[in-house]
Amino acid sequence: MFRAFTHLTVTLAVITTAAAVAGCAPATGTVAVAPDLPGAPAGGRALPVKGSPAAAGEALEGTAAATGTEPNPTVAENAKPGDPLWQATPRGGEHEIEGYADKVSVLPGQTFRLRVSTAAAHYTATAFRMGWYGGAGARRVWRSAKLPGAVQEPARTIPETRTVTAAHWKPGPVVDTADWPEGSYLIRLEASTGGRRFVPITVRSASTEGRLVVVNGVTTWQAYNLWGGRSLYQGPGGFEDRSTAVSFDRPYDTSGARLFLDMERPAIEVAEHSGVPLAYITSLELEDDPHILDGARGLVSLGHDEYWSAGMRRTVEDARDQGVNLAFLGANAVYWRIRFASTPLGPNRLVICHKDGRVDPTTDRWRVTEPESSLTGPMYTCFPAEATYVVHTPDSWVFEGTGVRRGTSFPGLAGVETDEVLPTMPLPRPMEVLSVSPVDCSGRPTTAHSAYHTAPSGAGVFSTGTMRWVCAMRGSACGHGVTDRAGVFVRAATTNVLRAFAEGPAALTHPARDNLAALGLNPVRRAGEHVRDRARDAAKNRVPMSRWKRHRAGHRPVARGARHDRHRFTPRNGHGRRP
Repeated sequence: MFRAFTHLTVTLAVITTAAAVAGCAPATGTVAVAPDLPGAPAGGRALPVKGSPAAAGEALEGTAAATGTEPNPTVAENAKPGDPLWQATPRGGEHEIEGYADKVSVLPGQTFRLRVSTAAAHYTATAFRMGWYGGAGARRVWRSAKLPGAVQEPARTIPETRTVTAAHWKPGPVVDTADWPEGSYLIRLEASTGGRRFVPITVRSASTEGRLVVVNGVTTWQAYNLWGGRSLYQGPGGFEDRSTAVSFDRPYDTSGARLFLDMERPAIEVAEHSGVPLAYITSLELEDDPHILDGARGLVSLGHDEYWSAGMRRTVEDARDQGVNLAFLGANAVYWRIRFASTPLGPNRLVICHKDGRVDPTTDRWRVTEPESSLTGPMYTCFPAEATYVVHTPDSWVFEGTGVRRGTSFPGLAGVETDEVLPTMPLPRPMEVLSVSPVDCSGRPTTAHSAYHTAPSGAGVFSTGTMRWVCAMRGSACGHGVTDRAGVFVRAATTNVLRAFAEGPAALTHPARDNLAALGLNPVRRAGEHVRDRARDAAKNRVPMSRWKRHRAGHRPVARGARHDRHRFTPRNGHGRRP
């Protein structure tokens, strides 16, 4: 949203620390359950919850036998042996090895080329498909021979847009994806000196018909990518020195796949374990192909999906109007409007966002002209949020089998950005609010809502209203006070949504029961909301760095009335990487 790179350090620092040790330990349905959760056994003994990965696994094993049909490709793929040693640790030195792919996605059987820089004499590349795989989390599908290493030229900056690029790097090995199943992949680069980094790539689906479509949010990955010292939030001179266009022609910062690992991988693991047929695309396919969702059962937007072009939004809205269900598993979705341009390596590899409608009206907040609430329902209202998630509608089908009651609470689950149902904005009806979580937003009281609404086409739209939903799938490994009990709840609810949405237009079997009036949320027309958004952004941009204190969990406001401001983060090194 408006905050600088630091907005993610708050929510992700604990994740990154845990992931470095455990590689995002796989979630299971047999974690310890607190005895005060309705439905938990006496003494808190661990038992699978209906809809949790453990329960989902049992259902998977019996599905083919019960129906007499062959398991779908997702089930068959995840029955293969996984490789739990897929992590990119240790990373090694700052520039020991790093690289990127000349394609964001490819179809199965197509090739892409790696561009790698390393101080080591040799390196190897290994491809892992991310999924469930019995809890291993990934399967190795390819490994290169030993390749000669070379240090590439430094990053270049295009002055007009302050765009960092490595398009001038010499091309490396060609990678053939023959026999690679569709899915999200990480290419692990490993230097002969021991350092490791990831290169993400999606092997996309040619057709999404009859399947739930998982969307890798690559435009948001790139918006936050500080490799080379600049992102859409930050430059060496602060926010005013940021890039106004960011390129896919460069590596990603830190591990090479930070946002994928923290905001998407846990949800992909749950989706692949759920047994529903899946398809995979990226943000770019929503832009490139307005028919990519034709015949799909649903679309799954993962933990942080903030940057949307007009083409992306029209593709998704048209699909919804044809009965395609939508699941938003994060918060702050569809906030910034972007457009694309070409780079020397191909079309749509440049993401443009000036963040100032006076400079470029086509790259401003969506809510200025078309509030995102008309698509998502709840919309962004708070950062930083650290709050308890409180169930309001326990008899919703979304929560079936979780044993929750009205008022059941999950500490830490509402954060670090949250969405709210705003009666002053366009609201689809009928809408059923599922959770009402009080939030103290830096001294400003607000509320976080999970909600479900249905469209005239029959499509169902589910929004979690919290960016921590995907992180919480890892239970206590998420940090921020999230418990294993919350992990069971979130995985179960997510599995319920995925399975219902995979059946077709959800309103046919799960019509939304509108409760906005009962909550005092009936729509009220009020002009000028975007003016207040702009004023709030401007105020945050002026917060000096002296009001922040560094510690292992990231930057947090410590001064009187200080607000979290991700525009003001000063990188610890040239690429803005954290230790």
